[in-house]
Amino acid sequence: MKRTLLAGGAALALCSTFVVAQDAPESLLPPGFDTPAPTPSPSPPKGNAPAAQAPSTGAAAGTAPVVQPLPGQAPSAAVVLPDELPSIEEIEAMTPDEIDELLGLKPKFDIPPAARRSMARVGVIAQSEGGFPSQALARQPASLVRAALKGIKGPMVSRWGHILLRRTLASRLAAPEGMNPVEFATLRAGVLNELGEPAIARALVQGVDTANYDAPLTGVAFNAYLATADLLGICPATRLHSGIRKDPQWQMTVAICDAYAGEGSSAKRELDRALSRGIAPQIDILLAQRFAGAAGDGRGAVTIEWDKVSELNPWRFALANALGIEIPDTLTRKAGAYYQRSAAIASMLPLATRAEAADVAGREGILSAEAMVDLYSQIYADQEVTGPTAQRAARLREAYVAETARDRLAALHDVWGAKTPEYGRLVLTAFAAARIPASEDLSDDAAPLLASMLAAGLDGNAMRWGSVVTEGGDAWGILALAQPTRSNAVRTGAVESFVDSDSSEDQRKSRFLIAGLAGLGRLDVVTAKRLADGLGVDLGRQTRWSAMIDKAAEVNNPALVSMLAGVGMQGTGWDKMTARHLYHIVSALNRVGLNAEARMIAAEAVARG
Repeated sequence: MKRTLLAGGAALALCSTFVVAQDAPESLLPPGFDTPAPTPSPSPPKGNAPAAQAPSTGAAAGTAPVVQPLPGQAPSAAVVLPDELPSIEEIEAMTPDEIDELLGLKPKFDIPPAARRSMARVGVIAQSEGGFPSQALARQPASLVRAALKGIKGPMVSRWGHILLRRTLASRLAAPEGMNPVEFATLRAGVLNELGEPAIARALVQGVDTANYDAPLTGVAFNAYLATADLLGICPATRLHSGIRKDPQWQMTVAICDAYAGEGSSAKRELDRALSRGIAPQIDILLAQRFAGAAGDGRGAVTIEWDKVSELNPWRFALANALGIEIPDTLTRKAGAYYQRSAAIASMLPLATRAEAADVAGREGILSAEAMVDLYSQIYADQEVTGPTAQRAARLREAYVAETARDRLAALHDVWGAKTPEYGRLVLTAFAAARIPASEDLSDDAAPLLASMLAAGLDGNAMRWGSVVTEGGDAWGILALAQPTRSNAVRTGAVESFVDSDSSEDQRKSRFLIAGLAGLGRLDVVTAKRLADGLGVDLGRQTRWSAMIDKAAEVNNPALVSMLAGVGMQGTGWDKMTARHLYHIVSALNRVGLNAEARMIAAEAVARG
C-alpha cells in the first residue's frame, strides 16, 4: 500500500501545480490582536552604501499568505524536482524498488548503527571452537593469500584434505594486510561453494552486513543460497542492491523477494513480463512464478511440466526442491556431482535420494561418519523406505549388533557392496569397523577395516591391528603412516616388500607410501631418495608452489600451509595426485603442528591409491 501511495504521489507531482499557499483564513481574534506591533526600522548601515531593499511580495502587507514550512525545512527553502523526471507512463511501469530509488527512499543500511557488525574478523568458527587464530593471515602478503584462494577451483582428492581446508576457510579470521575484508570473505565463500560446502559459505556471508555487499560478494552469496535451496536468504541484498546484477536469475529473484515482502502484484507483473519477453528458459520462469505465488493466497497456480526440459541447472534444482516438486529421474540420473553434493544436505528430499547422494558427500568429506549413520538410522526407522537402501540400512545395523565378529564382518561386506569398497561406504561403516576385534583369523580384511576406521580418524582403534597385520602388506603400510608416534624409522626391508607386492596402477600406493613416510620423517633422507628414484619419483624437485608451501611451513603458519595444501590437492581422484605433491603437503603439515591431518592424508593416499 505504501508503494502505491508513493507512486501516486509522484505522478500527482508531475501533472498538477504545486499548491504552496492559500488565502489567509478569517481571523477569530478580537480586534487589534491580529495586527502585529510595528517593527522599528533598522539603523542604516554605516558608510554611503544604500540599505538593502526587501523584495516586493506583490501583495498588501496585511493580506500576505501564511505558509507553514515542512518539518526540517526552512521557510524560504524552494522545492527542487529531480532532473529528467520520467513520464507518468514510465513511473507506472516502474518496480517499487525503482520508485524508491527515484524518490531517494532506499536506505543504504538496513541495520541500525548500534547493531552493525565489525569486519575486523569474519568467519564461523572461533579459535576456542577449533578454528585457527584470528590473526593467522593478518601479516601475510595479500597477493599470496589471494593467489592461493583463487587457485582452488574444485574438490579435493583427499577427504581429510577437504576437512582441513574447510576448517581453515570457516575460521574467524582477519583479512591479510592490504586486502579488503569484503574481498577476503568473498574469496573464502567462493572456495567453499566450489568444495560443495554451500551451507558453510552461507553462514560465512551472513556474517557480513548486507549493506557492505559488493557485486562479487553478492554473486557468491547468491550461489550459496541457491545451492542450499534457501533463495529467500538473499532477499535483504535484493532490497538494498536490486540493480547490482542484470542477469535473468537475479531479476527473477528480485521479483520473488518482492512477493514475499507483500508486493505480490508488482512481482506477478515483473514475472509475467519476463515470460512474455523470454528472458530465460520457460521452465525457469514458471518455477519462479510458482515460488512467488506461494507467498500469496495460492490463486493463479502455475503448472510445472518437465517434458521439454533436457537438463538440470542449479536454479531448477533449488526451486523444485524448495517447492516439493519431484524432478524426473531422467534428469537426475545424468546430473553431475554438484547435484549429489547439494542433495546430500537437502533435508526436504526423500531419504533414499539423500542416501544415494551421501556416498559422494561422504567420500569428499562433506558428510561425517556420524552424519551418515544418522541418515541411515532414519532410513531404518522409516517403514516406507524400501529397496536396496532399506536393505543396506538393515545390514548396517547388523554390523553393530550381530553376535559374532564374522557375522558383523559379513554385514560390513554387504554394506560395502563390492570387492573394492566405494570409499563413501567405508566412511559410513567407520564406527562399526572399529568394533571388529583385531584377530589373525580376520587379517585378510584388515586393509578395508583400517581404511574405514581412519576415514573417521579412529587411529587408536586402528593401532590394535599392529600386531596382527603382515609386515610389508597393504594394512601394514596404512598403519605405518597412521601411527600417532614413532621413535624409530620404518624398516627399509618392510618398505621394499610393500613395493614388491604392490599391484596398484603404476605402483601408485608404493609411491604414496614412500612420499608419506618421508614427509613424516619416518624414512631417512638417503633411503627415501633411493626408494623414490627406483620408482621414477623426484621428491626433491622444486616448483613455485612447493617453494611457497615450504616457506609457509618454515615461518610456522598452519593456516597458510592449509590453504596452499588445498591448491596442491585438487582433483577428482587420487590418480590426479603426484607423490611429490603428497610429500610436500605431508611434510609442511607435520612441521607446523598439524601432525594428525598429515598422518590421515598420507594413510588415506595409500588406502585409496
